[in-house]
Amino acid sequence: MKQKGLFITFEGIDGCGKSTQLKLTSNYLKKLGLRPEILREPGSTILSEKIRSILLNKNIKINPISELMLYVAARAELVENTIGPALDKGKIILCDRFYDSTTAYQGFGRGLDIKVINKMNRLAVGKYKPNLTFIVDIDYPTSLARMKKMNKVADRLESESKAFFARVRNGFIDISRQNKKRVVLLNGKKPIEKIFDEVKDCLNRKLKIG
Repeated sequence: MKQKGLFITFEGIDGCGKSTQLKLTSNYLKKLGLRPEILREPGSTILSEKIRSILLNKNIKINPISELMLYVAARAELVENTIGPALDKGKIILCDRFYDSTTAYQGFGRGLDIKVINKMNRLAVGKYKPNLTFIVDIDYPTSLARMKKMNKVADRLESESKAFFARVRNGFIDISRQNKKRVVLLNGKKPIEKIFDEVKDCLNRKLKIG
């Protein structure tokens, strides 16, 4: 049996503007009389938030396999307790990151076996998969410049090397190529309003909600 609700995810490397596009999407849907639920991943449940605090802590060393398992554990918890029940009730979910981030960061970035990652993700999410995913694409120098402009202290993942983020970005681009029916690749260097015009057009055209 398919999920009843609508599940939209936002992806990309840090500083790409995905969270901004998620907020704009939420406001747009609310103007249409809809009531989207906003989630972040990892996080949005008590256990998942605790896992998030571990994963992003610069003072904790985590090997790649343990890192992968923690992300998947947080995802399974979120799906079981929040995403699944909401979608079964026909609700709309907007999520800041989901399993594509694990493929990009732990698969392409860390070099772990993507086939294994895919199996673990399938186990964690079951039937609850995104209907639509927006990947906001920027290069590493742009990401770094934006993070500095925000005066944001880099967490454990954000402190990784230029080469790491180049692999992650390539991973997201590859994901968009392999999943053209679900994934929309957006140029994150465009003005925020121009990017959202594309997001809004996609929502109206593909999901018929406008």
